[in-house]
Amino acid sequence: MSVELFRQGPHACLMFSRMGEEDGGEAVQSNQFLLIHGDTGAVLDPGGNLAYAELYLGMTRHFPPHRLAALLASHADPDIIASLDRWMTATTAPVYISRVWERFAPHFCKPGKTVGRVIGLPDAGQRLSLGVGDNRFQLWALPAHFLHAEGNFQFYDPVSRILFSGDLGASFGSTLNADEAITDLTEHIPRMLGFHRRYMVSGRILRLWAAMARTLRIDMIAPQHGAPMVGQAVGQFIDWVETLDCGIDLMGPQDYRVPD
Repeated sequence: MSVELFRQGPHACLMFSRMGEEDGGEAVQSNQFLLIHGDTGAVLDPGGNLAYAELYLGMTRHFPPHRLAALLASHADPDIIASLDRWMTATTAPVYISRVWERFAPHFCKPGKTVGRVIGLPDAGQRLSLGVGDNRFQLWALPAHFLHAEGNFQFYDPVSRILFSGDLGASFGSTLNADEAITDLTEHIPRMLGFHRRYMVSGRILRLWAAMARTLRIDMIAPQHGAPMVGQAVGQFIDWVETLDCGIDLMGPQDYRVPD
């Protein structure tokens, strides 16, 4: 199913969720995002093979995939780009990914399929200009390293003011509907807490991220798993992660012992 997150003039942002649920729930829920600007567009975190067929078909109802200007990957987990081989066949778009993963991405594809089509993003990030002519639009690749991958990027759309945050902000829970935006974080934190404590590397990195996030005008945070956050929930989330102990903050000698 698709959810329209934003539409104004030639610019639109759509979220696809619940793709590939025929696996019986064994795979983690994930969201994929389509940005459209006039006659061009980009897919963010296109997903694994479970999502590919439904995503491709669903996308055709809104935008012809052969016109995609870019495939953007926050990092190289299988739920992010395991379907890369099929996208390399279905489109002519390059894939943008951290330079840390630039030479790992081809492992998802048949030999030679990614030649000249993997663009490595520098650690400092980059303001990407995608498309051509009147269809050109900007998307900002923001450094989010170790949240949770070594080379990790979030993508900010300055038109919609949506921050596509990857795994940061992910939520899980049986009562969660990925297409229903969270407006108040109070009841939502339990769905995020366990994941963030385990997957985010350290509180220091989260504090650095929070300082960066506060320099942006963010109307929505759209993570790769679970529901987007809007309104006061955006500020609440930044405040929450800024004080969170996670990852190596919680580890000690008891976690590094030879098992009995």
